[in-house]
Order: sequence, then structure tokens, then C-alpha cells
Amino acid sequence: MVYETGNRTIDNALARLFDGELLDRQDGIALMAQPVDELALAADAVRREFGDGTVDACSIVNAKAGNCAEDCGFCAQSVHFETGIDNYGFLGPEKILEAAKRAERDGAQRFGIVVAEKGVSKERRPDEWDEVIEAIRLVRDETDVEVDASLGILTDEEARILAEEGLNHYNHNIETSPNYFPEIVETHSFEDRVQTLEVAKKAGMDLCAGVILGMGESPADRVDAAIALQNIGVSSLPVNILNPVAGTPLGEKLGDSADITTEEIIKTIAIYRLLHPEARVRLTGGREANLDADEQHLPFEAGADGILTGDYLTTQGQSPGDDIETIEQAGLEPNQDANEFSPERVKSREGDTDQVETAAGSATSKAIEE
Repeated sequence: MVYETGNRTIDNALARLFDGELLDRQDGIALMAQPVDELALAADAVRREFGDGTVDACSIVNAKAGNCAEDCGFCAQSVHFETGIDNYGFLGPEKILEAAKRAERDGAQRFGIVVAEKGVSKERRPDEWDEVIEAIRLVRDETDVEVDASLGILTDEEARILAEEGLNHYNHNIETSPNYFPEIVETHSFEDRVQTLEVAKKAGMDLCAGVILGMGESPADRVDAAIALQNIGVSSLPVNILNPVAGTPLGEKLGDSADITTEEIIKTIAIYRLLHPEARVRLTGGREANLDADEQHLPFEAGADGILTGDYLTTQGQSPGDDIETIEQAGLEPNQDANEFSPERVKSREGDTDQVETAAGSATSKAIEE
């Protein structure tokens, strides 16, 4: 394929990409200095060459909330910070299945079971481990969505069992660059996260690992994080944008705004597409807080081809119908490889109650009410 923007740096990178070469850190740093509009056009060309023209939607459930012993500076669920969130234990397999069925109804192709702790331990908490496995089986057997999970650190045995149960992707975000990571987390290291991803990959699971933008990192840190993910080998790259929570260190430091502009968000998405031509670059948490409603289609015109739909772990998202409208505004269509559904029905909110329920939020609120 021949595609030229007229920008020598970008066109050189594109030519090498289309010739089968993977771009490196030096390329990423050079691309960061280029105009955002030209980068977006180039990234869209790469997405069209390597992608399938669809946006893949995943949804999550916060299956165990709060009281996490880790001190991640962005996280409302850490026991170290007073954020006022609701804490609860593991929801249980049936409630997780309810959430998965809502995600299926809302057009998700993937459904992630997420826990707030250092790791779901088969040895230390065998009852909880058994419930996690039962939840995976129920979602696998009773829905059309693919089952993913984010369960913290894993042993080799735990990873093997999860893979054997049909877990599709294992999520464990690296959050930021190796150099900036100690500014955000002190209770574990960047290398700890990489090790868990390597254990999951060795067991046969695909990897979903990404970043949070706007935590005070430099543009070079954003490139370094993408290169670290290259080295790990991910098939899904979630890009979160910080939505600062009062009571967390980053909330106290930054107030209610992430340390990143709209232009920087679009530029970073485009560069992540160029550095990861075949991965799903997935726009996830914080997009509503950092992009106006009439800007949310822009990342999908700059190479993004995945989305996290519904609510997030501790904050609300917009409706799945609005997400589909955003996807279509970018000239793309929802992926339906795993879960065939009617986008028009989702957009019409058919079957919804007066208050739209989304997969994560409705599950957690019901757990708390009961």
C-alpha cells in the first residue's frame, strides 16, 4: 500500500510499516513532534490496512471493590486513600452472570471480571478463587461474549487454570512508562506487572495491557510505555485518560482535570496505532471527562478501534447507545464477531428502564442494595 501525507517523517514511517517493519522508540519520539492532523490521517490509514473496519466493544464488572492494599496514586479503591467509594466483597457468580448478560445486550464482544486487590489467590483465598472460576464458566457457557479478567498477580498454576477454563484476554495494565511508574505506585514495581503479563502469556492467554494518560507523565513517557507494550506483546491496548478522584494523590495534585490536552490525547492515540499496527487500540476510562461530546469520535478517526462501553470501576460512563453513535460518526461500525446484536436496538434503548443500566454500575449497585 502506498499512502503519503506530504510529511517526510510520517511518510517514511508509513512506508516502513507497510513494508512489514515495526517502528521503534526513536520513531515514536520523532512522530510526537509532528502535527496532530497529519498523524491522525496516517494512523487511520494504518488502521484501515491492518484492521477490519470495526470497533470492538468490551464491558467490565467491578466484581470486588475497595480495600486494595496497593497505593496506586490514581485509584479510588486503595485502602490508603479516603475517597468515599462503596466497598464490598466478591459479588458471586450469579451476579457476575447478570452483568455479563447486560453487557451482551449492550453489544459488547468481551466481558471482563475485575477485582480490586493485589491478586486473587487460589492458595490464600480458595473459596473466592472457586467463585471466580464458577463465574468464568457461567459467562462462558450462558452468553456469547468472550470472557476476560483482571485478577491481579498470578502464579503459573493459576494462569494455567484460567487458560484451561477459556479465559480469552488477561488484563493487567502497566499504567505508564518504566521510568515514571515509581512516581505513581510504591507498593509494587513495573517489573512485577510485566512478570504477571509474562505468566499469563506463557499459559496461552492473549494480553490486554495499557496505560493511563494525563498523570503528569511526559510525551516521552507515553512513547516509552508503548514500546514496553511492544516488547511484552499485547493484542489489546486500552488507553485510559485520568479522571482524577478526590482523595487520591493525583486528585489532590491535579484537581478535577487530567494533565493532558485534547490534542495530546489524539496525538498519543495515533502514535500508539503506528507503534502497534495490529493491536486493538482501545479507548477506555476517562474519555467522557476529558473529551467533549462532539470530540469523542476523533480518537477513532486517529487509529483507535476498540472501546470500553458502559460504566467503569468506580465512575459512570455514557450509554452503550451513545457509544455506537460515536463509532458510526467516525465512519466505522461495531464489531459483531462474537456477539451478533442489533445496533439500532441498542441505540433506541429498547428494553431499558427509565434509568439506563450499564454492565458495571448496575451490578455493583445491586450488590450494595442487597
